[in-house]
Amino acid sequence: MEPKQLNLFSDLTVTPARTAETLVMSLEALLKWKSQIFEYQQKVRENKPPQQTALFDLTPKHCDSDQIDPLLLRLVPMSFYRMPVDSPGSTCLYFIIDSAASVVLYVGETCRSNKRWQGIHACKDYIASYQDLHYRYGLLSSSQRRILVGCSG
Repeated sequence: MEPKQLNLFSDLTVTPARTAETLVMSLEALLKWKSQIFEYQQKVRENKPPQQTALFDLTPKHCDSDQIDPLLLRLVPMSFYRMPVDSPGSTCLYFIIDSAASVVLYVGETCRSNKRWQGIHACKDYIASYQDLHYRYGLLSSSQRRILVGCSG
């Protein structure tokens, strides 16, 4: 008797795997999404936010988050993290804005503002995809970064 390796899938025909199609948001879906986001954010900006009560006496805040309007903050270039710096950066909240549509696309916070976006950051891909869709459909888009320094905490 000759030793032979058993084959569990002897009658299986090997076929190449199909590559998944890249899904692309349609123009109509993009416009509807932006419209819904804009309308919601406008309602929030125009209406007084609900008042939060505290059960405990908390330490004072650095700033009043209800008073922050991301569209009015200081503008910082999207390439800010490539600039030479002398310090480790600041604690801050940052907002990615499509100023052409007056829509907040992303909100983040960091303790080291000049280091946070170096290397891999998921928001970079998100903003690139957003801009690519606008380019594909010939739409105006102006992604900007606005920063509120020294307010997080």
